[in-house]
Amino acid sequence: MRILLLASAFNSLTQRVFAELRDQGHSVAVELALGDDQRLTAAVRCHAPELVIAPMLKTAVPEEIWSEYSCLIVHPGPPGDRGPSSLDRAVQEGRRRWGVTVLQAVAEMDAGPVWASAEFEVPPDIGKSDLYRGELADAALSAVLRAVERFASGTYTPVAPPSQTWQPYLRQEERRIDWAHDTTATVLRKLRAADSQPGVLDTFLGGEWYLHGGRPEPHLTGTPGDILATRHGAICRATTDGAVWIPELRPRRKPGSPATFKLPAKPALEGRGAVTYAAPRRGREQPTTTDSQNPTGGSYSDITYQEQGTVGHLTFRFPGGAMSTDQCHRLLTAYREARTRPTDIIVLGGRRDFFSNGIHLNVIEAAHDPAAESLANIEAIDDLVEEILTTTDRLVIAALPGNAAAGGAMLALAADEVWCRRGAVLNPHYRLMGLYGSEYWTYTLPRRVGAAVAARLTEDALPVTAVAAQALGLVDRVVECAPGEFADEVTRMAGRLARSPSLPARLGAKKAARQRDEAVRPLSAYRAAELERMRAVFDDPAAPYHALRSAFVRKQRPNGTPEHLRTECPNGE
Repeated sequence: MRILLLASAFNSLTQRVFAELRDQGHSVAVELALGDDQRLTAAVRCHAPELVIAPMLKTAVPEEIWSEYSCLIVHPGPPGDRGPSSLDRAVQEGRRRWGVTVLQAVAEMDAGPVWASAEFEVPPDIGKSDLYRGELADAALSAVLRAVERFASGTYTPVAPPSQTWQPYLRQEERRIDWAHDTTATVLRKLRAADSQPGVLDTFLGGEWYLHGGRPEPHLTGTPGDILATRHGAICRATTDGAVWIPELRPRRKPGSPATFKLPAKPALEGRGAVTYAAPRRGREQPTTTDSQNPTGGSYSDITYQEQGTVGHLTFRFPGGAMSTDQCHRLLTAYREARTRPTDIIVLGGRRDFFSNGIHLNVIEAAHDPAAESLANIEAIDDLVEEILTTTDRLVIAALPGNAAAGGAMLALAADEVWCRRGAVLNPHYRLMGLYGSEYWTYTLPRRVGAAVAARLTEDALPVTAVAAQALGLVDRVVECAPGEFADEVTRMAGRLARSPSLPARLGAKKAARQRDEAVRPLSAYRAAELERMRAVFDDPAAPYHALRSAFVRKQRPNGTPEHLRTECPNGE
């Protein structure tokens, strides 16, 4: 079927719907809805689709489109739910079940007949963006595929939705944290309902900040609102009955100033002046491990390690999947420590959501010298990849609970095996950011898929489903499970692999293969060639990378549908 996707942005859900529909043999095109209804209508007529689907649309579909073409809207709420902040409200209100509805576009928003819907459980301890990319995305895809099947049958009649009141946009007045009265649970619900966007607006230390993300702190307490501690870039603030960790901050934009962007909380504050910390009160179970830069410590950690038999699990969880120079250095240190342990397998990855999206463009953009920080960040992630590639005394498994892109996707390819949750989407390319790429991709990608496929993946710059990635050789195992079940399933799979009688032979073959490859072309040669290309971009102020990076971190809206998504109109117009 000829399907056209309309979207406000080519976001994670739109990418997944795009890739999954292509896997099923549909001809799929994309048009971004950027506010010019006349242009959008002309583009739709040019494509002449049999079906229009809007996976993520922030504006109404023009009447000229929905009156001429069957147009299905993916709404992030159960049948009858209406409004632009459905998922935000579900998280902030503490809903335990939620849903997704695929409905037909009509004049009244979110009020059209229902083609399909799906429900899901809402885990109590995750943020909106994690939920969106996980449970909601799984449900949305199921509903979209069911709706497409029903539409194609030509026999299904969509049903009228239950009547329900329109819920308006969730404004900052409703999100505001009352530090003097809100409990930890209430604060966390508000933070998690706005974790990626828009954040929770707050005033402290003489400035206005949007707070992004939140995790509980079980040991430290203090005067509500006070900053008690920092750890790994996050700040800890006291609540009425405990404390919470806030990983990222974004300063409020001032009139006439450029758009602001998220940064790790501690350096964001220190960039605006000195930060003072209140003396925390410590609970009975206060841990002894502390941040070297702040003796108050706390429980927050974005990198953890534990062992199950002879399997070491090195888990990391970085906001947005971005890995700064500091995070890469700390993960490398943790990996080297893991290599000293008596294990046969190291599993590298998170419990859920992103695996990695590569270098931290926000931190680079905020640096005094973005070119120098770009190079430092790429060198740091290269060091990590090299350490993995040269691990020959045990197997390394990259466990991808969610999406991976650019250098993060190439980081996974350094492992001996890549295990990927069924719902993950891979973007193994760099060129949309104006970069050649590093992370030894010129060695690892062709080694897995061959030179021709590697060239196609990096040039086409399109998302790939986990199933398609397995067919190409990018992924070794696809794990069919819910987002919250992935970590336990990986533990079971790794345990079985560790008990395999063929493991010693595999390790011997791995070491011999690495020696052969090194004799043909040393890893240092791949790295030097990649970094030469990267340095040329970093050091050139006119290189597109710098403008593309700035636009990306500030979430600037493009002028039109990106060229890599454009397809020739069947009408030839």
